[in-house]
Amino acid sequence: MKKIFFTVLLVLLWSVSGAIAGDLKVGDKASDWSLADADGKLFTMQTWAGKVLLVNYNDPDESDLNEHFTDAMKKAKDDGLLKDTAYKGIGIADCKASWKPDALIKIIGGKKAKKYNTVILFDYDASLRNAWGLKEDSANAILLDKNGVCRAIVRGRVPDDQVAVLVQLAADLQNE
Repeated sequence: MKKIFFTVLLVLLWSVSGAIAGDLKVGDKASDWSLADADGKLFTMQTWAGKVLLVNYNDPDESDLNEHFTDAMKKAKDDGLLKDTAYKGIGIADCKASWKPDALIKIIGGKKAKKYNTVILFDYDASLRNAWGLKEDSANAILLDKNGVCRAIVRGRVPDDQVAVLVQLAADLQNE
């Protein structure tokens, strides 16, 4: 009987600790943040208030893991499915997860910013990874609606069969 009680207690404590950690889940309003780009200019989620926001949060060592997904989002934007007035995709580098020096991470980020015509920000102390419960040493894709509510989150590689689904979700969210 004691073993069952302690097992149930451990499961409950583990569940509560996960809830306390505040991992971002679909349906949650994402907590705001303030991060700088390579020039030191600060950005927050409010910088893009009223837009559907795709946040690609990546370990710089895994910067190409979701390139297939980011390329599909760029194509949707180039094709007019995603509109500049209602959608923004950004990248955030998880500098703390990488062995690479910050100067090299900024160079990598600059190349990605140019390729995708976007903003790349730098999380030097993993504050956003910790706040949102994102996967370390990997890539994370977070799609937020115009109100900052998480509508999709993928911790790790976006599965090939979900790419078109997520592109369509972003397009649909523009009209809400």
